[in-house]
Amino acid sequence: VQLQAFGGGLVQAGGSLRLSCANSGRTSTSSAVGWFRQAPGKERELIAAINWSGGISSYADSVKGRFTISRDNAKNTVNLQMNSLKPEDTAIYYCAAGSSVAALTIHRVDYWGQGTQLTVSS
Repeated sequence: VQLQAFGGGLVQAGGSLRLSCANSGRTSTSSAVGWFRQAPGKERELIAAINWSGGISSYADSVKGRFTISRDNAKNTVNLQMNSLKPEDTAIYYCAAGSSVAALTIHRVDYWGQGTQLTVSS
């Protein structure tokens, strides 16, 4: 399994951006994929997760209503649509795979992707 996150960049506050996470390796038995982020000086936090079928998803309160996670299993990708971006969303964003949405935490990740930087200017 090789997860690769891409799509980060610089965007103005109030703008939108979509991140994508692609699995270019073998099919993973991990059924959930999540997006974590880490801002400077802060701990890495889980902000969104989705199960294999896409029928179960969860969001951190800080992004609920603004971010939407989705997956396309035919393309082996998981997307994170981010709207109404705020400067406090500035962070390095990582995608990761785990056993389930409920079990996915920073300490229970099976595979990590490399990060992609998002910077939101005010």
